[in-house]
Amino acid sequence: MFPFKRWSGSRLAPAARVELRRSQYRAFLQQVPLLYAVLIVNTATVAITHLRVAPVYLSVYAPVLLCLFCVVRVVMWLRSRRRVLSDDALARRLRTMVWMAAGMGTAFTAWALSLYPYGDAYARSHVAFYMAMTVIGCIFCLMHMRVAALLLTCIVIVPFTLFFGSTHNPVLVAIAVNVLLVAVVMVMILLIYYRDFTTLVESQIQLRTKQTETQRLSDENFRLANLDALTGLPNRRRFFADLDGHLAPLQGYARAPGSLAIGIIDLDGFKRINDLYGHAFGDRVLEETGRRFAAQITPQVSVARIGGDEFGLMVVGATAYRQLLDLGDALTAVIERPYVLPEGAARMSASIGFANFPEAGETTLQLVERAYYALHFAQAHRRGGVVIFSPEHETQIRHLSKIEESLRRADFEREISLHFQPIFDTALREIMAFEALARWTSPTLGVVAPSMFIPVAERCDLIHALTEVLLRKALDTARSWPETVRISFNLSARDLTSAGALDRVIRTTLASGVAPHRIDFEITETALIQDFGQARTALDALKKLGARISLDDFGTGFSSLNSVHRLPIDKVKVDGSFVAGIEREATARAIVKSIVDLCQNLGLTCVIEGVETRAQMTALRELGATVMQGHLFGKPVAANLVLDTYVREPLLPWL
Repeated sequence: MFPFKRWSGSRLAPAARVELRRSQYRAFLQQVPLLYAVLIVNTATVAITHLRVAPVYLSVYAPVLLCLFCVVRVVMWLRSRRRVLSDDALARRLRTMVWMAAGMGTAFTAWALSLYPYGDAYARSHVAFYMAMTVIGCIFCLMHMRVAALLLTCIVIVPFTLFFGSTHNPVLVAIAVNVLLVAVVMVMILLIYYRDFTTLVESQIQLRTKQTETQRLSDENFRLANLDALTGLPNRRRFFADLDGHLAPLQGYARAPGSLAIGIIDLDGFKRINDLYGHAFGDRVLEETGRRFAAQITPQVSVARIGGDEFGLMVVGATAYRQLLDLGDALTAVIERPYVLPEGAARMSASIGFANFPEAGETTLQLVERAYYALHFAQAHRRGGVVIFSPEHETQIRHLSKIEESLRRADFEREISLHFQPIFDTALREIMAFEALARWTSPTLGVVAPSMFIPVAERCDLIHALTEVLLRKALDTARSWPETVRISFNLSARDLTSAGALDRVIRTTLASGVAPHRIDFEITETALIQDFGQARTALDALKKLGARISLDDFGTGFSSLNSVHRLPIDKVKVDGSFVAGIEREATARAIVKSIVDLCQNLGLTCVIEGVETRAQMTALRELGATVMQGHLFGKPVAANLVLDTYVREPLLPWL
């Protein structure tokens, strides 16, 4: 077989060789009509000049067959010129063209030389002219097919030179030599052209390769810039870009309800897992969470990681109330499944807040704010559940906005006051402490509940100033109490996580004149969850001051035995929700009994909140609890009434 590969760019890489073949093939297809036109016209002309002098099989039949073959090849070319060939099919097609060029060159050369003996000198010269001109024209048409062109040159020029050089006719010999020289020049031109053609193809391949690599790197950079490396989900940037993209065509005129909704998902208990098992384990949990969420993604639902343990959810199309609830329930269900990893096992839940377009908002900012509000509502009232932002929530937001506006203008010294509720030791039959409870009477809003204005103060960074005023007033009141009575004061999570705020708490305490050992600083489990390390540092500083630490609302959050053991806690306050049915509910009794026993084993004081009836008190006493707080022992009273109400008068003589 002819060494086609050696002559077809084998020095190129495989991909480059394939591209070179395709370029050769495309260029050759452009020359096919001209190639066969040259053959048909030249052959017909020679045949006509030999009609009367050559046998009919040479002057008619042979040229007709050769021309018909050329016509058939042109028709086949017209049918296949738009066909896309595979790499293997293309290589076979090129090899076929090489051998076809050899066969056609042999056939046309043999036919022309067979005509030479017939006719006069002019007819014979026509044959020589035909062969010379035809082969030169074919070489030009085969410029892009180097192997075929060289093979055709050899097949035609060598017999032509030998044949006419042996005629001993000076004119024909000169023609043979002339054509040979022209053929040599043509071959040189062919080789130079093919080299330049190959170089051009190579440069185009390299350029496309660079462009492809550049595009690949650009796509990869774009992917990485929009992908969360840990979970494999889209990141915050991608989430908000997609949200803006979906909102843009909906705003203004295409405001069909139910066309778009977003959700914010928060993993309840993830910070506890991080604190207990370490960040490496937490990362593994997030990876698994990403896989679970990815399995829920559909063309209508997308999930992205937008924060540490927060995920964004975008729902396009079916966003009816029931559908969103079902989707939320499905997502919370996959999170509630146990996380069984090589390092250990963990469980947590997820709360989800949804905001629907355009009911909850028409801009990205509005929708996100409403979704966060629904999320916080879920965490406050139905942790581990799903909440969809509603008109009632909008009313609450407006009310909170009014509270924030009034709070920013408030004169804390004049408007903020304190009430005090006793904490009673039923074993000693005496008050052991008073808890300071904030009260706010706004000139514009009237009396505002602490459950409303304290969270607002935390959110708008007014809590530090509020804490400073409240602590100073509380300690001023406690100075007039007996030395044996303690004061219990609530610190915000923000107070513990801010070094400046903690310093102000310590300075206010030292300047009050109240002995630090008489002060109990109450903290909630929320403060621990937000930043366990910083909370531990802050509590250590308060302990060094001489104060005692109380963990409030125990049992309602995500604290663990390990957290209690690792913190410098002196007292645990059990949330009142466990007390409501304590005299008749075995589960509530078992929980309270476990906490009481835990506190006794760790040497902690256990305070039971929310005691309203003697039956509850009796049940708690049977479980081992002695220190209690609730309306049974006294309601909160103003600072100026504490002494007269609870200290100077006998307390509950019937106990």
